[in-house]
Amino acid sequence: MAKHKKHKPKSRTAGVSTLRTVALAAAGIVVGVVGVLLARRKPSEGHAAPDLALGKDRPGPADRAPPAFRPDPTAPVTAAERESLRPATGPAPSIVEPRGSMASQTGA
Repeated sequence: MAKHKKHKPKSRTAGVSTLRTVALAAAGIVVGVVGVLLARRKPSEGHAAPDLALGKDRPGPADRAPPAFRPDPTAPVTAAERESLRPATGPAPSIVEPRGSMASQTGA
């Protein structure tokens, strides 16, 4: 007679792995269906923009902003504004530390 091989019982981890794979696939399908449904919904109408109406004249190169919205070129510049507009003149950023910088630091 032929010898029968002892069958190893199927490990539990294989069942858990299969169940996890099926659950992830189902979740992916649900997310995909929800995404398609959200993409197909009708967008809202929004609000009217009378300044962008097709029949309205467009401003040309000679048109300027109303005087209330124009900056005053003769206004004095305060010291705070001048400082805020000053260019940054610090050292250029670098990925590596300059040579000798650690030696010059004190641990205290």
